Amino acid sequence: MTGDHQTLALVLFSVFVAVTLGITTWVSRSRQGSAEEFYAGGRLFSPMENGFAIAGDYMSAASFLGISGLIALYGYDGMLYSIGFLVAWLVVLLLVAELVRNCGRFTLADVVAARMSERPVRIAVGTSSVAVSVLYLVAQMVGAGSLVALLLGGTGEAARSWTVIGVGALMVIYVSLGGMRATTWIQIVKAVLLMAGTVALTVLVLLRFHGDVNGLLSTAAERSGHGPGFLAPGLRYGGDWTARLDFISLGIALVLGTAGLPHILSRFYTVPTARAARHSVVWSIGLIGSFYLMTIVLGFGAAALIGPDEVRASNAAGNTAVPLLALDLGGGAGSTGGTVLFAVVAAVAFATILAVVAGITLASSASVAHDLYASLRRRHARQYSEVAVARVAAAVIGAAAIGLGLLASDLNVAFLVGLAFAVAASANLPVLLYSLFWRKFTTRGAVWSVYGGLVPAVLLVLFSPVVSGAPEALFPGVDFHLFPLQNPGVVSVPLGFLAGWIGTVTSAEPPDEARHAETEVRALTGAGAV
Repeated sequence: MTGDHQTLALVLFSVFVAVTLGITTWVSRSRQGSAEEFYAGGRLFSPMENGFAIAGDYMSAASFLGISGLIALYGYDGMLYSIGFLVAWLVVLLLVAELVRNCGRFTLADVVAARMSERPVRIAVGTSSVAVSVLYLVAQMVGAGSLVALLLGGTGEAARSWTVIGVGALMVIYVSLGGMRATTWIQIVKAVLLMAGTVALTVLVLLRFHGDVNGLLSTAAERSGHGPGFLAPGLRYGGDWTARLDFISLGIALVLGTAGLPHILSRFYTVPTARAARHSVVWSIGLIGSFYLMTIVLGFGAAALIGPDEVRASNAAGNTAVPLLALDLGGGAGSTGGTVLFAVVAAVAFATILAVVAGITLASSASVAHDLYASLRRRHARQYSEVAVARVAAAVIGAAAIGLGLLASDLNVAFLVGLAFAVAASANLPVLLYSLFWRKFTTRGAVWSVYGGLVPAVLLVLFSPVVSGAPEALFPGVDFHLFPLQNPGVVSVPLGFLAGWIGTVTSAEPPDEARHAETEVRALTGAGAV
């Protein structure tokens, strides 16, 4: 990339970072000592504001960079991510949004512990929430590294590594100083910027083909080298039974995983009522639905105008397809329009990463402080000490995400998020649904459900081709993979539900009918909700 690209994009990066740090500083002057203020922003946000913030939290680097890149490389099969991420919101709207807002206070563990023995349940759910959050954070770090490596001409690993470290440091600052209120406003600003940038690129792609979608698709298929097969299922997931099962596994993880993501569930506590939580989801569905439809246009546009070979040459996983598309739509390398559009898209993508990592870090640090620390030291854990622990936890989690992000720098960000969704669907969703809807559910069932999904999901990933035994694996030089699938969802999600059922039916503890009835009334009516 030319010096103009670098200079303009870095100026835009700096402007966004300055604005977000200004928001954080402004918010940090207000009262941040209480847990309700730090974790939930005082529950003062309107449904529209929270809807934009949810969309900003959900539309991550995986969506903007990874999905479009997968579509550019694999055509139809890449669209599974767009469809899966969108359909997942129906599960959230119909099954969990309003009920979670009524039953909980700050975290997912609050919902489960409402009718169980608190200590073992909070430790289990807090552990799984941190695991999911760290996996999700790694994807954002990889996206940041890929973006800046492209911006600086792909020169060496040094720029990528320092970018990952810089993003990690910024997210710790956002969370430690500003809490939920600063994080929410950063996400709202980011959602507006991302939607504006995506709409502009989509319009330019359609104008390039004079509004002819068929022409866009046929050109993409021709440029791909696969012909009509580019527009049909099977290019990535249709080779053999393993690939097809991987396709099903990924679909299960994407559709069910959203309802178990800690940073998404925590957003329902930032509004005053359950009705506001439901309206927030309606707002977010409109924004997210529009965005994912546009990523399909951008993916096929990159395939048609850039070509899969050039996308792959820039980044093997396809993470740089959208910036390259922006450069071409603006007039190509060396043109003023190309320079401006590339820099704007790069800055928007960078803003996306910063906003999402702030939300995830806040949710995971809340799990550490409110669930793990407060359970282990219940007698000594006051609200102000919880907030202090959350700030320290943000720094520790940020350091872990930086290390893993440097290790996984060559993996596709959408693919990495698929793994996080699989763990969320395996460990968090079963215990959440059982707690809300099964009258006979017990503490043992809750603990077994979490670990019965979490442990198999993590182990299957460790012994999968993602980590070893494949050219694109984390450790390509060794081979200790035993599990043939890249995504564990098809095995680990049923195991989470099965473990919860076995734990419950073998438990000596009788189910607490009275507490279930109380939780059910609270979930459905909001009576007694915080």
